[in-house]
Order: sequence, then structure tokens, then C-alpha cells
Amino acid sequence: MIEPRATEKTYFAQKDRTYAFFMNPKDSKQEIAQKIAKEFNVTVTDVRVLIRKGKKTKFSKGKHAYPGTTFRRDHKLAYVTLKEGDKIRVFEEPEEKKEEKKADKAVKSDAKEAKTTKKVAKADKNAAKENK
Repeated sequence: MIEPRATEKTYFAQKDRTYAFFMNPKDSKQEIAQKIAKEFNVTVTDVRVLIRKGKKTKFSKGKHAYPGTTFRRDHKLAYVTLKEGDKIRVFEEPEEKKEEKKADKAVKSDAKEAKTTKKVAKADKNAAKENK
């Protein structure tokens, strides 16, 4: 289970070739490095690992039941540093999607212009009626 962590902090860490991933809590640093290298075809130079303990949450099973507390599951985060020149595409979009978005924006702007011209035409008609 390799899931990239997409936050502002990790976005800015990419300048230093460091990427963050949620990993299986049982994986060691060596296993994490091998999985990342195999999955993304990159060379891993450093792995830092931390375990975030799950938060305590309250629960109740009804009005008269005794309330209790439980814990959410723990998460293992791995900060992976890559060799100079290697990249992992986490935030970047493929070129096709960027082109589609540009085309959609152009269509939307054309539709807005058409609406504004209709509004102006209506206002001109109303003004002409009032002047008569």
C-alpha cells in the first residue's frame, strides 16, 4: 500500500527531492525504499519514518448505553529522498488534462460573453421602450 501524501508541506519539500507516503505499518526502511524504487522507477537515497498514533475518539451505542473511548488506527509516514534528477509525479497533471481544462475555460468564457451581450441587448430594448 503506497499512498502519496499530498499536502502543502510535502509540496514544498519536493524542491529538496523529498516525498511523503503513507506506508504499511509493518514495512521497514529497506522495504519502503525497495517498494518506492520499484513502483516509480527512481533511486532512493534516504528514508525517514515516523508513526502517528491514532486519535482517541468517544463512542456511544444509544441513549442508555455506557459511553466509551476507542482509538483510530495508527499511520506510518515515510519521507523519501531521491537521487539528484529523479522525480515522482504527485502534483503534476498530464498534458492532456491541462489541454482539456484550457478548452473548457475557453468555452465557458465564450458562454459568459454571449450572456453579457444578451443582457446588454435587453437593456437597450428596455431603454428604447421607456424613451417612446
